[in-house]
Amino acid sequence: MSTNTPSRRRVLGGMAATAATVVGWNAATQTWATAAEASGRGGGHGGGWWGDVAPVPPLDGSLKTSAADLVQFSKDFGALVSNITPWAVLVPGSVNDIVKMVNYARANNLKIAANGRSGTGDDLESHSNYGQAAVPGGISIDSRGLGKVVSVGTNSAVVEAGVTWAQLTDAAAAKGKMPPAMPDYMHLSIGGTISVGGIGGTVGKYGLAVDTIESIDIVTGAGQLLTASPSVRPDLFNAALAGGGQVGIIVRLTVKIVPAKERIVVFNLIYNDVATYLADAEKVLAEGKFEVQAGELARKPDDSGWRYRMELGATYTGTAPARDPLIAGLRDVRSEATVDDMSFRDYIFRFDAYVEDYKAFGYWEQPKPWLSLFLPAAKVKQFLQIAEADLTANDLGVGFVLTYPYRTSKLKRPMAVQPNDSIGYLFDLLRFPHPGEPDIAGMLEQNRRLYDKAVALGAKRYLVGAIPRMTTTDWKKHFGSRYSDLLNAKRRYDPADILTPGQGFFG
Repeated sequence: MSTNTPSRRRVLGGMAATAATVVGWNAATQTWATAAEASGRGGGHGGGWWGDVAPVPPLDGSLKTSAADLVQFSKDFGALVSNITPWAVLVPGSVNDIVKMVNYARANNLKIAANGRSGTGDDLESHSNYGQAAVPGGISIDSRGLGKVVSVGTNSAVVEAGVTWAQLTDAAAAKGKMPPAMPDYMHLSIGGTISVGGIGGTVGKYGLAVDTIESIDIVTGAGQLLTASPSVRPDLFNAALAGGGQVGIIVRLTVKIVPAKERIVVFNLIYNDVATYLADAEKVLAEGKFEVQAGELARKPDDSGWRYRMELGATYTGTAPARDPLIAGLRDVRSEATVDDMSFRDYIFRFDAYVEDYKAFGYWEQPKPWLSLFLPAAKVKQFLQIAEADLTANDLGVGFVLTYPYRTSKLKRPMAVQPNDSIGYLFDLLRFPHPGEPDIAGMLEQNRRLYDKAVALGAKRYLVGAIPRMTTTDWKKHFGSRYSDLLNAKRRYDPADILTPGQGFFG
């Protein structure tokens, strides 16, 4: 039986070591061996039971195999896939622990992947949505073990991969700085975010989060700790950023930082038809007046159809800018416009209040069949009309659909593949289904249906989200000419194919 599909006996065998110290992996029984078991089954070093055990190297952190530890990694944020329990969780006490355990996994034919544990308070979860970070029958690395902000300089900060954007923002703020490109939910690990790209409302100005990464330290699947940047091992750098964890475990990053914004004026403009919304959205993008440009496809208040909301943010320090010139030339939407003036920090953490409500009313733990796409501007109207006809209010629950433009030239990292258009649009279907018995299977099929229609129009997918039955052919079409680059990097830096199997890029 493959180690990717452990039997119930094997999983329970791995879980049996509750508080005991794991001393090695037993290749014969496909279970972890404890010191107590080893001493009770006869010692010796040349054969018998102990001879089947590969000793775990000494670690600065810990390797956990108890049921209580493994259950935390038995599902991810999407709550859509099962049977993803790993056989062990590494809580690294140092980067060297990751080097040791990657080499150990390679020597013992075990899969291994980083798991960007994040969230607020004690609610720490993997924000993988569809098993992307899962390693059933393998070793999951708890990224919280690498959670240090190493330094904050004038133009860049050095952080370990488990640091969240919230932690970096707070550390940088003490020196009057901030990261320029951030996700909308700030409690995600930086390492996990840049493995897929990292998109938020500043993409039109700064690109994805990966476009602000200056260098990385990464433990490759061959067990080497290497530094990579656009000028040092660029093939490794380009394959690691937005490459889905296929070539190494990122352990440290140098992130660009900029002067912190103090305040922001936020406009919310309502549009009742897609053509007007798209025209104004692209006008705003071209003029470049705003630090933030986002947008949403939402149900009308009477549930009679769909309308669009454009969210624009102009940052300032000192005197607030005059408001009318900022939206001059846009369609006559002022009658429904709302304008807020707030601290920029309050704005970037605005989603926290929604999270608390989702948790209070039982939505946060619901399955989340999300779908994230990059659409070409030339076909976006056509696709949005398809989506409007297909989606219902019940398909969203209390979720939402983000859609807004950006210049594809701002996205520099090659694995964050983009439509063949100078302007792309994010389409981000973020469902929070109503508690009860939602039709999750139907929503997943809807994702597949919308994905296929989008791809036919020239769209690409964002690596988060849940699209069933992705095949190697699908992934080859997605990456296009860059698939061979990713495959070559995989063969060079992960020759034993032990890293992050949940992505399924190579079958």
